[in-house]
Formats: sequence, C-alpha cells, structure tokens
Amino acid sequence: VAVGGYGRGQLFPHSDVDVLILLPHGADGVGQVDTPALERFLATLWDVGLEASHAVRTVADCVTEMAADATIRTSLLEHRWLAGDRRLYREFGRAFADAMDPCAFYEAKALEQQQRHLKHHDAAYNLEPNVKESPGGLRDLQTVVWIARAAGLGRTWPELARAGLMTMTEARAVSRQERMIGALRVRLHYLAGRREDRLVFDQQSALARQLGYEDTPTRRASEQLMQRYYRAAKTVRQVNTILLQNLHARLFPIPRDPVPITADFCAIDELLHVASEDLFDRKPQAMLDAFLLMERHPELKGMSARTLRALWRGRHRIDAAFRRDPGNRARFLALFREPRGITHELRRMNLYGILGAYLPAFGRIVGQMQHDLFHVYTVDEHILMVIRNLRRFAEPQHAHEYPLCSRLINDFDRQGVLFLAGLFHDIAKVRGGDHSVQGERDARRFCRAH
Repeated sequence: VAVGGYGRGQLFPHSDVDVLILLPHGADGVGQVDTPALERFLATLWDVGLEASHAVRTVADCVTEMAADATIRTSLLEHRWLAGDRRLYREFGRAFADAMDPCAFYEAKALEQQQRHLKHHDAAYNLEPNVKESPGGLRDLQTVVWIARAAGLGRTWPELARAGLMTMTEARAVSRQERMIGALRVRLHYLAGRREDRLVFDQQSALARQLGYEDTPTRRASEQLMQRYYRAAKTVRQVNTILLQNLHARLFPIPRDPVPITADFCAIDELLHVASEDLFDRKPQAMLDAFLLMERHPELKGMSARTLRALWRGRHRIDAAFRRDPGNRARFLALFREPRGITHELRRMNLYGILGAYLPAFGRIVGQMQHDLFHVYTVDEHILMVIRNLRRFAEPQHAHEYPLCSRLINDFDRQGVLFLAGLFHDIAKVRGGDHSVQGERDARRFCRAH
C-alpha cells in the first residue's frame, strides 16, 4: 500500500517512497509473514535506487499505531492500493475510517503546526527558508488538506471550495502558489543532488538563473527570486489561517452568542468578527478600525475567518483617496499610540497586505531580501523586528534587559513617533542610491501628510 507522499501521488526527486506492507492475520492474530520474500523485495527496491521508507503491519497493528501517533495517522490517511489482496486492503480502509476521529486529528495537526512554526522561529522570512517546513511552506497547505480529507470535506482545493470552505478564486490563487513553491523544491533537490528543502544561500543565485531572473542595476536576480518566494509564502500563511478557522468551525460547531463591540464588530469565541461580510466594501475605513479594536481589546485572541477573508478581499480598496482621508490618517496614527498590541497588529496588517497598501513605500519592500550574510531577514520583517524591540524597551517587565534604553525611551512624551521612526528607518532599501536620503524624503512626505 502506498502511503504518505507516495500515496498522495506527489513525490519530489529525492523524497522517500513510503510503503506499507499489509499482512493478513494468522490464526493466532499475529501477521503471517514470509520473511525471506520481504527481505528480497526491500533489497530490490534499494538496488534499483528507491529510498524506501517502509512499515510491515497487520490491520490491527495499523489501528493501534495510528491511535498513538498522529504522524502515522497522517501517513496512513493517504493510502493507495498498489498490489496484493484487495479484500485485505478494503478491510484496512474500513478499519482506518472507523478509527479516524476528525476532531482529535484536527487538534493534533494544529498543535503539530504550532510546534513546527516555533521550531523555525515563526519566521517565514529569514535568509534561508525551508520551503517545506517553514511558516508559509508546503506543509502548511498539506496540513489543511489532511484535516479536510479526514473530515470528509475534500482532498483538493476545488473540492474544498465546493464544500464552502473557500471560494474558487481563492482555490486558484493557492494552487498557483503551491505549484510555484513545489517547483522550487524540485529544482533544489536536483541542484543539491539530494533531499534539500532549504533555499540555502549558496543555491539562490543558481536557482534564480534557472528560472530566468537577471540582475538589474538595483536588484540581484536572487533577490527578485526570493521576493517572489516570500510573497507566495505570505499567501500560504493567509490561506492556512483562514481555512484552519473554517475547519474548526465545521468540526466544533458550538453556537456562541456574539458579544457586541461596536455597530460594525462583535466578538465570537474571543475572535473579532465583522457584523456583515460586505462591511469593508461599504466602509473601507473599518479595515483600520479592526486593527485598532484588536489593540484596545486584550480579551480578543485574533480575528475570525470571516473578518480575515473580508480583509483579504477589501485591501484593494485602500487607494489614493483612502490615504488622503483625514479620518484614515488619524486612525493610522492612533495605531502607534495604543499602550499594547502595536507589534502584533502591524504584523497582522503586513500579513494581509493592509500595511503595504496604506504605505506604498512599505509595500515595495515586502518580501525584499538582500543577498548577503549580514541581513538575515527580509526588509519588512527586519523593520517590524526593530519596532518590536523598541516596544520591549518601553515595557516595564523587560526593563532589566537593556536598562539604559528603557530609561531613555520612558523620557519620550510621544513614543508613537519613535515607533514611526522605526517603521521608516529602512523603508527605501534596495531602490538604488542612498536609502537613508530616500527614506528621509518618504518620512518627510508622511509627516507633512499626517
């Protein structure tokens, strides 16, 4: 039985070939196995160059193992008959379906994703991202499909759209990003001559040349390639967050009474929820209000899937007229004056394209890396890290880390202006010329406008 990526029908050049050898039960309940025949079979796989990752189990063994290990449950989820007794395979399929608990599977995979992101420092935008495991990598997409498949809601993006978890437009968008990241992984395997899932620094230039990127006077080919990857990873993170929330709502349908916050927003299950799906079409300024409410209501743990999808669709309404509106300028400045949540909400605004839409100069450096070993993050991620550090200086619980900085920042009457300075300090990177001079012009224009 093919399982894992082989069962899914999706193998990369140096991927393991995952095979389950399913044994019938003997009279004593133990699997009947012809050991010499098995050894010859596995030796043949190795001899022809297949790196087989195999398991030898009875149906009962499979049920026992999957109950104890979510990784085995996931591998067996994508089972596909290859050869042998079809009746035994059907018996396995029935036993697997009976043993699969979609709710428990959701909780296990959500926890696994959280731990995986922490292992990669929750940074999709570092110098050498892992295209499979990093936040925004292929594993984030697979996690969604696995849970949907376990719940019987589909196993492809169009099927998830037909199940009402996403729109067909969103399904097409995520399919494009999946193909792009998958193509990078294929080429990485070939370039390295082995399994290599990191976009390692030394391979980025060769990879960019293969994909037709060329150096320009201001940007290297590798920098253009990496910006394309980082923007794809951002889309994957958006889709992953939205679909996991939609799947949670399907699997755990506990009716919750909405808690009113304003006329346009309420809280459902500690998430900020838009009162109507067309709110941002009717009142685009409410997009900035949403982030202000997140800063002002510490009881909110995030935004609901409906709110996030509305933001994703509505970000295109942030145009020149929106930016000129005095009310919107006041809202944007207010984000930097709140006593909590500034970094979290700037990160959320960046993830959903709101920050780059409001500040086009910032939008140009989203996902922009510099091809050297000094800059370990993309420019936008570096800027947000600087603001995070400034915020830590201002918080009493972190005063012991840098006592002098903490004393100095508390002498500022308008700390929000300092955070804005952090936002603009590298905003003109990779344009050509002195980024400090060009950034000064951007900051001056912003200050006069606001």
